[in-house]
Amino acid sequence: MNMDGWTWAVVAAVGLAFLVARRLLVRRAPAEVVLQQIKAGAKIVDVRTPGEFAGGAYPGAVNIPLQALRGRLREIPRDRPVVLYCASGMRSASAARILEQAGYAQVVNAGGLHQLPT
Repeated sequence: MNMDGWTWAVVAAVGLAFLVARRLLVRRAPAEVVLQQIKAGAKIVDVRTPGEFAGGAYPGAVNIPLQALRGRLREIPRDRPVVLYCASGMRSASAARILEQAGYAQVVNAGGLHQLPT
């Protein structure tokens, strides 16, 4: 495949736009905010699959897979912060949007499990 300079520029611009959009969609909270919410008694929700959860999870987290979240909202308290995480931050970003749309006021996307404070 032979591409001229303009085609490469368009491909590069689209790729950059995708990366910027992805970063904005994830909206991961800074580690100090996550830690503050956990210390404040946040409900910690792991939105990964049960298999991923069984392979290791954050202490005290409950597993509510993203695909089951809308049907299990009653398990998530509205009167305290909610910290969400997954493997990379994408599913937890989607989960945060679901909770915010459902009226939850204190929702934090912590990103991936490896990004949570220890």
